[in-house]
Amino acid sequence: MDPITSTEALAAACERLARHDFVTVDTEFLRETTFWPKLCVIQAATPDEAIIIDALADGIDLSPFFALMANERVMKVFHAGRQDIEIVWHLAGIIPHPVFDTQVAAMVLGYGDSISYDQLVQRLCGHAIDKSSRFTDWSRRPLSQAQLVYAIADVTHLRDIYLKLLEDLRARGRSEWVGEEMKVLTSPATYRQEPENAWERLKSRVRKPRELAVLVELAAWREREAQARDQPRGRIIKDDVIGEIALQQPQTPEKLAELRSLPKGFERSRYGEAVLEAVRKGLARDPKTLPRIERDKPLPNGASATV
Repeated sequence: MDPITSTEALAAACERLARHDFVTVDTEFLRETTFWPKLCVIQAATPDEAIIIDALADGIDLSPFFALMANERVMKVFHAGRQDIEIVWHLAGIIPHPVFDTQVAAMVLGYGDSISYDQLVQRLCGHAIDKSSRFTDWSRRPLSQAQLVYAIADVTHLRDIYLKLLEDLRARGRSEWVGEEMKVLTSPATYRQEPENAWERLKSRVRKPRELAVLVELAAWREREAQARDQPRGRIIKDDVIGEIALQQPQTPEKLAELRSLPKGFERSRYGEAVLEAVRKGLARDPKTLPRIERDKPLPNGASATV
């Protein structure tokens, strides 16, 4: 199968896909060196057709695909689709709708909280998927035959899984349960990367309002910097370093230099000054403006605070 590499061919394919009640969707992307995912390949399938889209092809306009994702008459079927949906949200400013996530449906039906796609294919379809291409470089061209086979299998088996799960949900009267879960998956709030909320992903332990204030300001600064530079958060400053700074609260370059977790000379860099400014902002912050956290209750993602 040859990937689609032109806008004209993509528009024609999406027009055909839109004639069906549902389309299965998957994406291949890279994110190791960037903040935002770099979309490389899109796969989509209906009961009688499957396509691969080269998202990096010269001059290709993905608007026909995004229009399909916004088509209310077509159910978009994903497996563990949060990152796929996030990519569409970031690139096109839309959230695919309506959506059906087979991982969520499988959970509702008792297959486990986070069953993988290949496990679900094995259990429902009796097929074993060759996973050797999963972590290959999807940005390299041309795509290998092994990559194309792997990519298309991600959406062709998904057709059968969707139909089997849908039938089981209806038979057991649990379709509405999945619908409730889909509200979260299709909410814009799920995908907004708000700097003010970035502290919630940290696992650092803070116990005093001043520590929490510094943590919030540092996390917000790093989030803005990572987004603006399109770099992973950890390349700006690591999570554990943010936690240590929140506890130590250095207010001068000399005090910042005493932290062993920072590279030599960091205190004199542009980032060093930005960190000190975030510390100052945190220490000057009115405690009443801080997030409210129940005493001794763990923070999101394992962090904890007593405020």
